[in-house]
Amino acid sequence: MRLEGVELRRVALPLVSPFRTSLGTQTVRDALLVRVVTDEGEGWAECVAEDEPTYCPEYLEGAADVIRRFLLPALFPIELDPAAVAPAFQHLRAHQMAKSAVETAVLDAWLRARDMSLAAYLGAVRRSLPVGVSIGIKDTVDELLDTVDRSLADGYARVKLKIEPGWDLEPVGRVRETFGADVMLTVDANTAYGLSDIVHLTRLDAYGLAMIEQPFAPGDLYAHARLAARMSTPICLDESITSARDAVAAIRQDACSIINIKPGRVGGYLEARRIHDVAHANGLPVWCGGMLETGLGRAANLALAALPGFTLPGDISATARYYERDVTAPFTLSGGEMAVPTGAGIGIEPDRSSLEALTTATEWIPAP
Repeated sequence: MRLEGVELRRVALPLVSPFRTSLGTQTVRDALLVRVVTDEGEGWAECVAEDEPTYCPEYLEGAADVIRRFLLPALFPIELDPAAVAPAFQHLRAHQMAKSAVETAVLDAWLRARDMSLAAYLGAVRRSLPVGVSIGIKDTVDELLDTVDRSLADGYARVKLKIEPGWDLEPVGRVRETFGADVMLTVDANTAYGLSDIVHLTRLDAYGLAMIEQPFAPGDLYAHARLAARMSTPICLDESITSARDAVAAIRQDACSIINIKPGRVGGYLEARRIHDVAHANGLPVWCGGMLETGLGRAANLALAALPGFTLPGDISATARYYERDVTAPFTLSGGEMAVPTGAGIGIEPDRSSLEALTTATEWIPAP
């Protein structure tokens, strides 16, 4: 399969309500879509980098520049298949989100040409999945309780609360008190705490949480291991895990007992599967995190989350949780679960009218 050209398309999706974490507040999801055109057909993917380098060093404009100037020139000369993409990028350090977008688009095109679904290619074992919802920091606890109530009424199997210093013990305690011990409840700190907060964080043990996610800086496995030794609540790593090698290091240092796998953060779905395999071999459950994806990313994440080691509900909420209008047909909950796409490739294509309505810029890059 030969690459003939690539379209980079910027889209802007207004959120139905602001989404606030310890890293900042989003009201619009600016996304970069990648469409590859090959001699066998085309494929789509989404780059999940954000506008600013807060979650990780990558940011949207930078990712587009890396794709344009470095990744595509590495692919244009070679014969493509899914296994060829990562080796072609080995000489380029980091930029996992940019690499993931290009690899996924190539994978989508290759699978469509062979009438195979991403779920089948990765080794999925389930056709539908219970999913969770991530709830941002609110202005008041009452507002938080209302949001949790609506999410549980919608059928979500797990509720994740974003926390930060000053917004942790009280809101978490109120949610647990209001909705009872049977609700699967987790918290996500997005690196907001430091080593001096360990004693404070251990007080979260009182609320029967399924996990506390990424309390400390990405490179601080030592602090996570210290906290894990002090808490009964399982420690989950997110930002710390950018490769299967990172997963091995974290497991060896007892820095976590759960891993959140975000394909964009780790360089693509093939590396995500390797992390799944490492965790599964070591008896650690994994789950699929979310980056406010459009329907393109949501479809691919569902395929990944259908692998056998993904035993915890992921952040793959229904479209209506975030967007009134998406670039694809909406994903919906049915009986508290979401269906894994079974069509060729990622199993979904953009809706042309919505795509045009949400597009803010396009760029076509032909093969030389």
